[in-house]
Amino acid sequence: MKDKHGQELTSTQIIQKIFARVEAVMEEFLVWKMNLAGYFPYHFIRLFVYRFLGVKIGQGSTIHTHAIFYTLGNITIGRDTLVGEKCTLDARGKITIGNHVDIAAEVMLYTSQHTINDPKFGAEYGEIKIEDYAFIGPRAIILPGVTIGKGAIVGAGAVVTKSVAPLDIVGGVPAKTIGQRDSHALQYTLGRPRLFR
Repeated sequence: MKDKHGQELTSTQIIQKIFARVEAVMEEFLVWKMNLAGYFPYHFIRLFVYRFLGVKIGQGSTIHTHAIFYTLGNITIGRDTLVGEKCTLDARGKITIGNHVDIAAEVMLYTSQHTINDPKFGAEYGEIKIEDYAFIGPRAIILPGVTIGKGAIVGAGAVVTKSVAPLDIVGGVPAKTIGQRDSHALQYTLGRPRLFR
């Protein structure tokens, strides 16, 4: 028997591949259940399922409906943080989100991407960190290895390929600094999310 690259496999390698495939299918099934939970209109049901499947979610934080996950666990969310509807949370490379963070609808956080010049088109991973009081506008895309600094703002539709300094306001494709936020503004709480979102 040969692998997808045409290399001959030993019987031990074949058994390891079978167990790895079974494990992958089981995880895919649990991720499907996790994504299915996103259709429940009640926060407490979604949060219970997400926490049960390994997402760490702080007090007063929530993930709105129709979130898309690519793997179990690997996500830590602080207190008083809102993740909007239809967000993609690709945590294959880990996602850390701080306190009082507001992530708008349809934001995509990608921690993995293909290495385009690799002959095997392999994947590379990088953690995404979003620090306290950051705001990510609707349909923004954050790519692997990016840190969004404390109080920074990412404009709607921006594609963030490099880390953003604290209090910077960025926008565009690729995202560039377009302004600065006042540090005195970082004293709020986001409060209760709407009940059926």
